[in-house]
Amino acid sequence: MILRQFLTLTQNASPERRAEAAGALTRSYLQGTLGPEAAWEAKTALLALLDDPAAAVRRALAQACADSDQAPRPLIVALASDQPDIACLVLARSPVLMDADLVDCVAMGCEETRTAVAGRLDLSKPVAAALAEVGGAPSLIALAQNPFAAIGTAALLRMVERHGDDAALRQALLARTDLAIEVRHAIVTLIAEQLSRFGQDAGWISSERGARTAREARDAAALALSDEAGEAGLARLVAHLRVQEQLTAGLMLRAVLSLRLPFAEMALAELSGLSRARVAGLMREPHGAGFSALHRRAGLPDLLLPAVRAALTVWRDSNDGRNGIDGPRLARSMIEAALTACETLPFTEARGLMALLARFEAEAARDEARILAHEQAEAQARETGEAAILLTAPAPVEVVAATAPTEILVLSPASTTLEPNMPDASTAWPLAPRPEDRIGATVVSAGPDAAIVPDSAEIVLAGLADAIIAQFMADRAAASAPIPALIAAPSPEPLTEIVPEPLPERLPELLPELVPEISAEPLPEILVAPKRIARPRAIAVAVAAGMIPEHLILSYRADRERLAA
Repeated sequence: MILRQFLTLTQNASPERRAEAAGALTRSYLQGTLGPEAAWEAKTALLALLDDPAAAVRRALAQACADSDQAPRPLIVALASDQPDIACLVLARSPVLMDADLVDCVAMGCEETRTAVAGRLDLSKPVAAALAEVGGAPSLIALAQNPFAAIGTAALLRMVERHGDDAALRQALLARTDLAIEVRHAIVTLIAEQLSRFGQDAGWISSERGARTAREARDAAALALSDEAGEAGLARLVAHLRVQEQLTAGLMLRAVLSLRLPFAEMALAELSGLSRARVAGLMREPHGAGFSALHRRAGLPDLLLPAVRAALTVWRDSNDGRNGIDGPRLARSMIEAALTACETLPFTEARGLMALLARFEAEAARDEARILAHEQAEAQARETGEAAILLTAPAPVEVVAATAPTEILVLSPASTTLEPNMPDASTAWPLAPRPEDRIGATVVSAGPDAAIVPDSAEIVLAGLADAIIAQFMADRAAASAPIPALIAAPSPEPLTEIVPEPLPERLPELLPELVPEISAEPLPEILVAPKRIARPRAIAVAVAAGMIPEHLILSYRADRERLAA
């Protein structure tokens, strides 16, 4: 009944109408609410729609059933073999497809469908291996960027072998957190060979020198990777190098001379078939017969034995390798010992080894110079930073006078005005220019942790130089108007003033006639914030100087001269 009704409704409908009906029928079937007979008829109708000539109808089918595990398998398999834009919908998401279906689609499909398969969340190792074998660079990049794909080490090595010259693929592989150490070494080796070929093509180096440069860069990279590899990773790396025929005598010598003794032990164990513990014991007795037998069993040339013995002897004599020699870089003392041991060998036979050791010595010297230069640069940077801290002016001292906690006046050095640090700025009043303004007097607001200044007027006057007092007197004499009050307050509320501590001795009897406006008020406090600035004493002296009358200064000066006489 459902099949007949569906065919009747869609027989003469437009492709858009048929696509809409196909999507609705697919969703009804996947919901599982149809009876057995109706479900069979709906499944039959869906399979019949695969022959619809309109791609929109088949695309509607793929969109409706791509994420469902209840979709009919024949329908999904047929859609996976459709044109790429339809096939990618089910290849990327359908849980109905098995590994065999995906491998077949990888082998028979195009690069677009391979890329869709490479992005699946549940991609298995067999499918990844198939992609690594036949996929192009775009699909392999998508595979490497898929963090949920299970990719075997062999598949990764095959990817590097086939498309390792693609920089985007190398970057995607190196970004994987599960990348095996063998694959990392293969990538480094490939880059070294590419750089060597580039130098040869540009005419900068000969083919022989380029090959040697690439080989030494490959060996150095292998030892650098061994530093961060654990026991299992080191064993895999050594096995990989042996399979690739890169576990050479030159690599073994470099490992010994650069204090990569764990790598040397693992390599000798791999080549000789002995346990690593046995190899480590023999290496501590380099002049014994056991080490000679180990050297021959590992297949190393006899010409290399004197150099290795001399280097291991220096290492053993340096407090078992824990004192006097540091790594992991080429140790010059061990290289020099190896060169000395090779001097007695026939030149025609040992010239290649002598040249290799000479290059090692030059490399070690450059490493030491580079490290020393880096240390000196860091020391100079630290000294420069400390000098800059010493030359930097300290933070300003915050000095205020207040009669109430809510009233704090600020003297700005640019405008020479007092500004209250409170919401209502209408209480700020301009001050007349005073001599202390010419010597940089600065008073700023106090912080919440302000403290009382212990300095008195006697200390302030004692700190005044004769030249400052003379300049102050000249400025006072040149003024035509009397000194204005600090604040002409229009309000009867208590005013905030900047004054020093009570003056000693004569001040109590002089204060009523000098400052009649504040004789009935308690002396304000001077608060100092915990911050500090350069020359806080000079600032306090300048502030107090503008508040002491001229005859009081003359009297103090006369008393000081009398006491001095």
